[in-house]
Amino acid sequence: MDCTFCGLIREDAAHWVAREAVTCAFSPLDSLAPGHTLVIPTQHYADVFDTPHDVLAATMALVQRVAGAMRSALDASGVNILSASGLGSEQSVPHLHFHVVPRWMGYGISTWPTGRSEHHLTDDPGARLAAFLAREQHHRS
Repeated sequence: MDCTFCGLIREDAAHWVAREAVTCAFSPLDSLAPGHTLVIPTQHYADVFDTPHDVLAATMALVQRVAGAMRSALDASGVNILSASGLGSEQSVPHLHFHVVPRWMGYGISTWPTGRSEHHLTDDPGARLAAFLAREQHHRS
């Protein structure tokens, strides 16, 4: 497998912010803001759909710690946590990753989508999701 992030872990070739057994964090080469950090699982999982619950929980725990460090160490007034999963999401590297981007008031970048999807459904998508999750929960119990 030729995964960019797996290569960084294997070759110890990143600017590491944190390295743990299940997850790690590093500074990207093309930073959106000072302190911008990527948090990834150390094992290869393509996206949120592919990642086991315990690994996802550990990854999100590190996302939360990195965000807190940004607020304390960088005086950030907020953070954006960005992730894309799957072909239709513009995922750039097929290894689960979360961008944690520190934000300060009035510093010019916008990470919030500005457009709206043109995809339409004939029924209520919220009701469809609720029914699916209820069926899934029923099958687990």
